[in-house]
Amino acid sequence: MSAARDLFLLTNSADELGGVTAWTHQMARLFTGAGHRVHVIGVYESDLKMAVPDAPEYPVTSLYPQHPPTPQPLGGARRLSVPARRREARRIAARGHALATLGSVLDAARPGSVVVVTQVWAMEWLREIDTAHLTVVGMSHESYRYSRACHRYHWIKRHYPHVDRWLALTQEDADLWTAEGLNNVDFMPNALAHLPAVPSPRTENVVCSIGRLADQKGVDMLLDTWAKVAPLRPDWELHLYGAGGDEPALRAQSTESGLDGSVRWRGRTDDVPGALAASSVFVQSSRGEGFPLALMEAMASAVPCAAFDCAPGVREIVRDGEDGLLAPVGDLDALADRLLRLTGNPRMRDAMGERARVNVRRFSQERVLERWEELFALLER
Repeated sequence: MSAARDLFLLTNSADELGGVTAWTHQMARLFTGAGHRVHVIGVYESDLKMAVPDAPEYPVTSLYPQHPPTPQPLGGARRLSVPARRREARRIAARGHALATLGSVLDAARPGSVVVVTQVWAMEWLREIDTAHLTVVGMSHESYRYSRACHRYHWIKRHYPHVDRWLALTQEDADLWTAEGLNNVDFMPNALAHLPAVPSPRTENVVCSIGRLADQKGVDMLLDTWAKVAPLRPDWELHLYGAGGDEPALRAQSTESGLDGSVRWRGRTDDVPGALAASSVFVQSSRGEGFPLALMEAMASAVPCAAFDCAPGVREIVRDGEDGLLAPVGDLDALADRLLRLTGNPRMRDAMGERARVNVRRFSQERVLERWEELFALLER
């Protein structure tokens, strides 16, 4: 039995609909079950919420009641604007209150305590707190390639050289960050949350997608892909599970493409195993990913996957041609080909689905928790 520790999971939001929030509460439950004292801290409370336990076994604290405002420099004419100066004063006061709350939580930490920062944006607050008595582990839940293409690359280069260890999701990404000059990089895969007792029977002519209706998830590309598949598979439907700000535009795209007869908008779901049990193929069309939980959950349900090879984490999970099919990222014709192969060949579906259910167990919660315990022990030396 490993030593019990105070563990603080600091994340952008503790209740936002999305994979990082699901991962945060999954790990909080695992760490609590292993005897650690866990406290989940979100920077803000989200408008688009996911279902989290009403009374978790660990405390949950939010530093702001909503997303904090972005600083607006009082330069030029803004310096003379009374409303602008008042807004900035309110922002500074709210930030001071948030930092005081974070500081009071962390000040109570006992020796050997660890703060795991799940997303680099939250470091903006942690770096203003005295953490000399704490071990700090930083994380990124997206691939190097996806971070490199946006502002988070610069945040990582600014904030993560200062942490005791920072974790990518795969060895491939860890190597890429090490090549950037960061010498504290390791990797930690996500854990499979659930292995259903009964796999999907794969009897329904349903392809499903589960994820936020946002640009990163590439649902617009999926609809364009489905426009190539649907005429050749008139007895199949595409079920889209998820919610997000892009939904109106995506629904309009579906209508304009003549897909309303075969696309079903299922909304957000708190019953992912049920959605997968009613599906025979899973599709992931993301522009960027980290180590996608939905992909692992589909494989655990013995639902074979067709996915864009958009991150090392995707090809770590899916063994192309063995337990799923990968397509070059953004190649709609290739993704359509993978979907046509899976929807048109029940023997392939069954074989890949059963292999997927076996292979994905290498990311079991027990194995990943053991890796975390080894990391904590190493950092304590």
